[in-house]
Amino acid sequence: MWQYILKRLLGLVPVLLGITLAVFLLLRFIPGDPAIVLAGERATPDQIAALREQLGLNKPLLIQYFAFLGNLLQLNLGNSLISGIPVIDEIKTRWTATFELTIAAMLIAILFGIPAGVMAAVRKNRWLDQVLMAGSLLGVSIPVYWLGLLLVYLFAVTLNWLPPSGRIGIESGLNFQPITGFYVLDALLRLNLPVLGDVVSHLVLPALTLSTIPLAIVARITRSAMLDVLTQDYIRTAKAKGVPDRLVIFRHALKNALLPINTTIGLQFGTLLGGAILTETIFSWSGIGSWIYDGILARDYPVVQGGVVFIAVVFVVINLLVDLSYAWVDPRIQYR
Repeated sequence: MWQYILKRLLGLVPVLLGITLAVFLLLRFIPGDPAIVLAGERATPDQIAALREQLGLNKPLLIQYFAFLGNLLQLNLGNSLISGIPVIDEIKTRWTATFELTIAAMLIAILFGIPAGVMAAVRKNRWLDQVLMAGSLLGVSIPVYWLGLLLVYLFAVTLNWLPPSGRIGIESGLNFQPITGFYVLDALLRLNLPVLGDVVSHLVLPALTLSTIPLAIVARITRSAMLDVLTQDYIRTAKAKGVPDRLVIFRHALKNALLPINTTIGLQFGTLLGGAILTETIFSWSGIGSWIYDGILARDYPVVQGGVVFIAVVFVVINLLVDLSYAWVDPRIQYR
């Protein structure tokens, strides 16, 4: 097991290097100069040149890249060009918001996607199967930004049931001191029910928006995996022995269909960390996604580089954990 983990960790090194190189070059190819953004439109060419020299932007790209790698190895992601705040400090204050939103979205996807896939497989080619698969196709096809704005207009503007943006209301935020940074968990730890209701109400719309694509994918993968398992001989044997259908489906079929479902859930969780940019921007969610988006608009290289590297590291670690979980799901699997 430990040898396998070491091999996987070593294999992640070239992947992360490739990601750092890609994000470094793509940022430099985007039109715009951070020195001009920082200095202002009325700055003279001499002032802009002096600022570029101060920020190290006048050096060759190769030297800039190796300087970025050297700082990265020391866990130094630099300072924001706009605010001057260390990037690592921004990540520390924002990652819990993104993770809380992602966890909520994945819980919705799992709680509704897996049962939908199971029901579709059991009712194969019947009206329920067709309705659920049509709904999953619709969930994958709807643009997140359009769905988010639609939900805000319906539930926040028209019905006034839920808040349109933010993580917590103004009144609740004034008297609320977070412990972990996960607001739902912090409200539970402090037994503060009014704040709990407030933060959950703020979480509903962005979580629903973000959950649509993984929910649809989980449902389709669950259906496909269940259809493969339901045709196996041991399923027919269990039915012939008179085992109740409920036990056949959930104890025998679903348990043996968990490998592809587990893989899908892990990959979707990692994808949502990077895919939450649009959702966080629409709902003014103070997470890493909206922070990276603002950094792109401001040509704030350290912010975008640091945010993307952080998401990439988390993504590859999640993939490794998913691979290691196979042995727990199926004891026949051994790592060497």
